[in-house]
Amino acid sequence: MNFGKVDNPETIDFTLPDTHISTNDILGKQQAENCNVYVGCAKWNKQDLKGFYPRGTKDELRYYATQFNSIELNATFYRTFPTDTVEKWYQKTTSDFKFFPKINQSISQFNRLQNCEAELNGYLDSIAHLQEKLGTIFLQMHPTFAPNKFDVLTNFIQQWPTGFPLAVELRHTDWYNDTIVANELYALFEENNISNIIVDTAGRRDLIHMKLTNKDAFIRYNGANHESDYSRLDDWFDRIKLWIENGLENLYFFVHQNLETESPLLSKYFIEKFNNELGYDLMVPSLPNDKKGNELTLF
Repeated sequence: MNFGKVDNPETIDFTLPDTHISTNDILGKQQAENCNVYVGCAKWNKQDLKGFYPRGTKDELRYYATQFNSIELNATFYRTFPTDTVEKWYQKTTSDFKFFPKINQSISQFNRLQNCEAELNGYLDSIAHLQEKLGTIFLQMHPTFAPNKFDVLTNFIQQWPTGFPLAVELRHTDWYNDTIVANELYALFEENNISNIIVDTAGRRDLIHMKLTNKDAFIRYNGANHESDYSRLDDWFDRIKLWIENGLENLYFFVHQNLETESPLLSKYFIEKFNNELGYDLMVPSLPNDKKGNELTLF
């Protein structure tokens, strides 16, 4: 994910903003019985995750699903897949695996949420074949989709079919830097149980709003291929730990890199923090060794 990429990440202040004042009210201020944690990458193909797959791996998705419990499925942004392909994805993955697919660009980018009933129905009919392995679907709008289209967004959300959890990522800065607009947006999301996606990327610090609109945290983390990627994950872990203590029920955390090759390393680091510090028993991905037999590291 090159969105928000900068040439000099060492110049960026990556300090996480304070949690939005109303987030703890949404969470309930009381720890839930269990918080479901899903951490994964954005892609499973070998071309992007070079070096992650053991030599001779023939089925990348089948192997990926033995290493992670989830995938942010960006492939569905570019095309709506035939049902037999989606059914194969289902069959190749473990029983507890979840897919988090992006809504097709014909709906979000080309039609801008209008006059796209046929496209949306086709998309939903396709991904519905993931059955219980279908996680939250996410809608990502173009940066030029601004608050003057609030009525369009409202209509789309209010017409969204029940039974398909939805998260929304808005990239035009005025959705968040205009307090009146932001509060109306948050109210819309809360009333319709829509997850408000948080984007953490170097060049767009305005999108790290720290406002949850239900008891799910859907976070898209974009590392900068810089040593600060680890300390940023440390900060995220500390923040999520507090949210769990206050009632967070589901965490969906997807790791990107400007060079995706390194995403599994960061994901493993983050997963191990949950296991070691919070007593989780999450699947820890195996990473390849260098020529000396040592596991590869990022820096």
